[in-house]
Amino acid sequence: MTTRTRPQVMTMTPAAAARVKAIMVSKGEAVAGLKIGVKKGGCAGMEYTMTWTDSVAKFDEVVEQDGARVIIDPQAVLYLLGTEMDYKSEKLSSGFVFNNPNQKSACGCGESVELAPASADKLAALKG
Repeated sequence: MTTRTRPQVMTMTPAAAARVKAIMVSKGEAVAGLKIGVKKGGCAGMEYTMTWTDSVAKFDEVVEQDGARVIIDPQAVLYLLGTEMDYKSEKLSSGFVFNNPNQKSACGCGESVELAPASADKLAALKG
């Protein structure tokens, strides 16, 4: 029987993985990972959410890379499928950036986005 590799919901750049790992290490063993989701809000309609969590729920998707663990809320999978998470550090600010193929637009302040669900064929590939 041939097994097929299931695609990840989201990927991380090396910079994002390094930053998540560094924060996880500073928080200690009680942290399971950085949980990412989306919620309604902001002027463009949706906002990314990021919280540290101490557990992985039954239907959460887990992305692990170079010692970093990102946990995807199951309700956000349709909106995050194919997203690359990056970490940018610039002169006046630093933070996580989401390069999301499902993003249709963003507001001027950069705090909210308009997201469309991923297509059915991309979701089917994920379910494997």
